[in-house]
Amino acid sequence: MLVTFTTKAYADITMFGDVAVTLLKMAGHSGTVPGAIREEDVPAALMRLRTAIETQQPAAPAGDKDGSEAPVSLRNRALPLIELFAAAAKEQTYISWK
Repeated sequence: MLVTFTTKAYADITMFGDVAVTLLKMAGHSGTVPGAIREEDVPAALMRLRTAIETQQPAAPAGDKDGSEAPVSLRNRALPLIELFAAAAKEQTYISWK
């Protein structure tokens, strides 16, 4: 499943469903898809998401010894969504996803 986040203040972002639900829960939402956050609730959700990501333990880098690539950390996956939340907070607009 893919989840697409939309707001008037930023380009749409599409993520894998499991990552999107995890990040939504970090932001204080239930994680249901589809869903939305009202404009007045976006700044608090952004703060909760940033705080949750900052407290995450950084993943130990996996070496390329066996030719495999290191997995993308949740911190890195969250960056575009944090930018979307910040833009929506600045423009005082809602965020929706489906």
